[in-house]
Amino acid sequence: MVSDLDVAMRLVLSVVLGGLIGLERQLHRRAAGLRTHILVSLGSCLIMLTSMFVSDIYKGVANIDPSRIASGVITGIGFLGAGAIMREREREAVKGLTTAASLWVVAGIGLAVGCGFYSASLVTSVLALVSLFVLGRAERKLLNKNE
Repeated sequence: MVSDLDVAMRLVLSVVLGGLIGLERQLHRRAAGLRTHILVSLGSCLIMLTSMFVSDIYKGVANIDPSRIASGVITGIGFLGAGAIMREREREAVKGLTTAASLWVVAGIGLAVGCGFYSASLVTSVLALVSLFVLGRAERKLLNKNE
């Protein structure tokens, strides 16, 4: 069983990592920003912890697969991402794909933190931030030069 302190640490870490990516989206004035990303990551972490907890409770009594609940999160987050895309679509052709993708990534980060896979969640957060900040700037510079 995971200790209460470890549970709290995992939840806080999921807020911090999801929040960093959400902050980048907020700075670019996207519909899904800081709070949305934090809540997706936090909710995913809680669901992963709950899944592991239930699996621990029924160990030896029933065959429980903690990954089944996690797969439901990944499927369900697609609806939130689609909402981000459709909301932006009213203004222009297709907009919001990066925000939808970042929501999907923070759901994964929350699940990883929830099950204690800290190294992957930290590396994923760094890579996501690099791709959002650095590649976003590079993309804008390239597009401006080509126009």
